[in-house]
Amino acid sequence: MLCERCNKRQATVHYTEITNNKKQELHLCEECAREAGITGFGVMPQLVLHDFLGSLFEKQPEVRTTKVSRRCSRCGLTEQEFARRGLLGCGDCYAEFRPAVEQMLRRIHGTVQHTGKLPRRLGKAMGMKQELKRLRKELDAAVRKEEFERAAGLRDRIRELERDLGGG
Repeated sequence: MLCERCNKRQATVHYTEITNNKKQELHLCEECAREAGITGFGVMPQLVLHDFLGSLFEKQPEVRTTKVSRRCSRCGLTEQEFARRGLLGCGDCYAEFRPAVEQMLRRIHGTVQHTGKLPRRLGKAMGMKQELKRLRKELDAAVRKEEFERAAGLRDRIRELERDLGGG
């Protein structure tokens, strides 16, 4: 297959972009791909991700206005370096820069708690099991607070969920 841009050299870079559920493919030679800013797999995605994370970190008001940069006590990474690179230096950086990292995660994901995804066939049962766990904690709290009417309602809901799960 020839390069779609120059129509001279063999296309060795195959680039696919999906935007708003529309798929667009480019088949380019290495030279045209380089000119277009598309580099080899493993280089471009990594750099883009780091730049993206760094740019999110930089936009946080507390980081931009801080004159004295926090520094990781283990690896020495500063907030400014993290903002520039988009990478933490070590495991201790998570604790050292926790407020800023959590704020960045909230901007990206809307939460700092990983919820993950489940296949649809497992989703309902897992959701019911999680609700059972939550309801049992609420039941324990209601009994401790001597809220017996509420506890009875929770007990009934737990029994109903257990029955739906087949004795779960």
